[in-house]
Amino acid sequence: MLQKPQTNIPAATPVEALAPTDTFIRRHIGPSDGDVLAMLAEIGVPSMDALITSAVPESIRLPAPLRVEDTSNEHGYSTRGESETLASLRRIAARNVLHRSYIGMGYVDTLVPGVIQRNILENPAWYTAYTPYQAEVAQGRLEALLNFQTMISDLTGLPVAGSSLLDEGTAAAEAMHMCVSAADNARLAFFVAEDCHPQTLAVIETRAKWLGVRIEVGNPSTFTPTKDFCGALVQYPTTDGRIECYRDFAKRMHDVGALLVAACDPLALTMLAPPASWGADIAVGSAQRFGVPMGFGGPHAAFIATVEAHVRKLPGRIIGVSRDAHGNRALRMAIQTREQHIKRDRATSNICTAQVLLAVMAGMYGVYHGPDGLRRIAERVHALTAGLARGLAALGHDVGNGAFFDTLRVRLGAGQTASNVHEAAATAGINLRHYADGSIGITLDEATSQADVNGLLRLFAGAQTKSVPMVTAGASCIPPVFLRSTAFMTNPVFHSYHGEHELLRYIHRLVAKDLSLVHSMITLGSCTMKLNATSEMVPVTWPEFGQLHPFAPAEQWRGYAELFRSLESWLCEITGYAAISLQPNAGSQGEYAGLLVIRAYHEHRGEAHRDVCLIPVSAHGTNPASAVVAGMKVVPVGCDADGNIDVQDLEAKATAHAGALAACMITYPSTHGVFEEGIRKVCDIVHKHGGQVYMDGANMNAQVGLTSPGHIGADVCHLNLHKTFCIPHGGGGPGMGPIGVAEHLRDFLPSHPVLRPDSAGRHAIGPISAAPYGSASILVISWMYIAMMGARGLRRATEVAILNANYMATRLAPHYTILYTNAHGRCAHEFIVDCRPFEKTAGVRIDDVAKRLMDYGFHAPTMSWPVPGTLMIEPTESESRAELDRFCDALIAIRAEIKAIEEGRSDRNDNPLRNAPHTAAAVSTDAWTHGYSREQAAYPAPWLRESKFWPSVGRVDNPYGDRNLVCTCDGMDAHR
Repeated sequence: MLQKPQTNIPAATPVEALAPTDTFIRRHIGPSDGDVLAMLAEIGVPSMDALITSAVPESIRLPAPLRVEDTSNEHGYSTRGESETLASLRRIAARNVLHRSYIGMGYVDTLVPGVIQRNILENPAWYTAYTPYQAEVAQGRLEALLNFQTMISDLTGLPVAGSSLLDEGTAAAEAMHMCVSAADNARLAFFVAEDCHPQTLAVIETRAKWLGVRIEVGNPSTFTPTKDFCGALVQYPTTDGRIECYRDFAKRMHDVGALLVAACDPLALTMLAPPASWGADIAVGSAQRFGVPMGFGGPHAAFIATVEAHVRKLPGRIIGVSRDAHGNRALRMAIQTREQHIKRDRATSNICTAQVLLAVMAGMYGVYHGPDGLRRIAERVHALTAGLARGLAALGHDVGNGAFFDTLRVRLGAGQTASNVHEAAATAGINLRHYADGSIGITLDEATSQADVNGLLRLFAGAQTKSVPMVTAGASCIPPVFLRSTAFMTNPVFHSYHGEHELLRYIHRLVAKDLSLVHSMITLGSCTMKLNATSEMVPVTWPEFGQLHPFAPAEQWRGYAELFRSLESWLCEITGYAAISLQPNAGSQGEYAGLLVIRAYHEHRGEAHRDVCLIPVSAHGTNPASAVVAGMKVVPVGCDADGNIDVQDLEAKATAHAGALAACMITYPSTHGVFEEGIRKVCDIVHKHGGQVYMDGANMNAQVGLTSPGHIGADVCHLNLHKTFCIPHGGGGPGMGPIGVAEHLRDFLPSHPVLRPDSAGRHAIGPISAAPYGSASILVISWMYIAMMGARGLRRATEVAILNANYMATRLAPHYTILYTNAHGRCAHEFIVDCRPFEKTAGVRIDDVAKRLMDYGFHAPTMSWPVPGTLMIEPTESESRAELDRFCDALIAIRAEIKAIEEGRSDRNDNPLRNAPHTAAAVSTDAWTHGYSREQAAYPAPWLRESKFWPSVGRVDNPYGDRNLVCTCDGMDAHR
């Protein structure tokens, strides 16, 4: 009998054994499984489930696991690997079609210098930093932002510029609000020139409606202002390319006491007279064309500049020059008392996150090219446009006879139709601007070549038998009266780094002064400084995502459409909502959009009079500021001794304002770091009295997979994708703040006048942002995060975030008082450490603790909010147990230093805390007069021997900087 042959074929392998080895969850979550068990034991609970049960009320827990699709593949693996997820996104990106876009309208192609892309945009030392509130460890990006401000101030001719805004449309809306505020809200009419970009007009109209501001659109040359107008906006050059003289118009506005706002093209300003020279009081615009990709709408750095009389009305952040404790030049964020988190319901803007990373890029583009280089780019673009105009005229088309810079509006001659030209353009891979009257717009840019212009001429030649004129440089059509006669960007920084080696070293000198996540954890409460993984960041610079114009035809961005659909679906599942709008391009804009949706809902039901917004006193400052910008009246609601919303006070206020109640804004978990047991009752009270519940999504990192805003009972919520969903903070932006809404509100989600988003409702509010999908190109980051984590990973991240916070609170409790825990002694994903007693016992203020942490290599937690004199600590799930312990050890050591002062072993006025931070220069000076050693000053912990981050300046003198406000590169000596 024949025997079966022996084989070496093994038995079937379980599917999971074939799973990818580059799975992401274990890379994103810091503590190992063994660390988790040890941390749970330290807290005193037997399991993760037991911890979550004691921290999160059972009444709000989700009844079933999340169902986040597209995170398993056809082989049945439970989770994709990083490379597989990138490949999937690459297939989506391939559905985007890159045409050469000459649409213009504020968005153009640009040549991003490789040295800037690689060393800033793609550098985590730049993009993982936080807003520079702790100036001593942020001098690098503060200097980069000061360069940006100086560039904008010089180009516009206005003395004070901000450090960035969100986009040109919202910058124009902010400028309108400045005009209203400058007139003490007594003049409620605003004029907009009819030749402004349509998206800018629409964003302004959205803002104006709920503020009660009347918008009049017309021709500046024929408009006669009256004393009820607070201001006017003109486009310079106009949306169709004309350069107009507004000097007389400015005089007419000023004669009635109104202000003039100019929306400007910064490249054109290298050739054109600055707006200040002809009477503009405020200038706004986008710096996108200064080396920042279009990105299907963003992110880009907008700018705003004004005269000194209006500096305290200026929205956003301003970087100013001050001095440190040693008398040396130091930079800081100036006059912060005007910001929304201080002024709250008295604020004229709710802007919080702006576009710092993009402003750094644009400013560095200016440094790299310098004024001569920028002017050379502008002159080349203008010469190509003039050559194109001459060629089109030779073909029998009308391009007008006025002055232009880079944009033409072409009225076709006989024998040509707009449809024929656009059809031919599409075949050639070219996008042109459509006008309703059949004319065609063309905007050239830095990336345009002579061959490109010849190709455009062939399109417009059509079937003509005569030869197509070959373009040559055309003579400038700009009359001398429009030309710039003043120098700009004269500071040495714009003349010193034109070689790549020099710029490379300058970039790295600056970033070496900044503490970011590449150095240590940043425990800012309510800010969620978690891992921004490399695999999430890589697709941002793929051309298929970065080089698309936001108004390109729909067939060219099918990949984006697929990404939007899947991301909206995932976010709906995570939030428990019916619909998502991805348009708001910052958390502040998400708050604003959510409140406008509520207002539109009431208006649609015939209750437009509902305008009261209840807000707990513990709320973030953007909440009352957003409510005011949405035209609401803010009514504060108290908190009880445990930090929870005072339900009795809420019910009394809701009852008192029942006829006018529009909304209540809540944060969950609360800003005190606790899951409030009575949150459902809060929602019920608001609903019973006719209001809607708006949930601030700042603390969503404690909800994902465990509960959701929709499940809790909130009607609308904004999500900070730059917190929970891994878009990096960028040193103060970019961010994204999409909103989710319940079914009854989906019909009011924002639309757009140029390209209507698929999410726009039947009764849509106007646009919140200049682009239909906000800062679309960074949505790929959140897509990658959710796709790689899957439902299981997302829930695990939330659990570990709560674990890490409770572990740290447990370790610190013997040394500090931990404020606000629940009935089980648990916090949510963050907690508050009380430092108030130390001022009495040791003369130590909260600033001293914050600055001393820098000597230990850490950025301070959120300081004095929501409780003055405290630190709010949020570790996130991405930090390892070792890093958590290191931070706890630093705070414990600082407590020992405070105890030494309390016991008289350390001098009350000369000690390591009062003199912190200690710079390398300070500890290496020949004379050391302090009563403690240099080693204690600079190396108070053992890990600093291995890696030491040195603050580049001593403690910054904030009052001095405000008393001597300098917001450009000139420095203090030039302004004495």
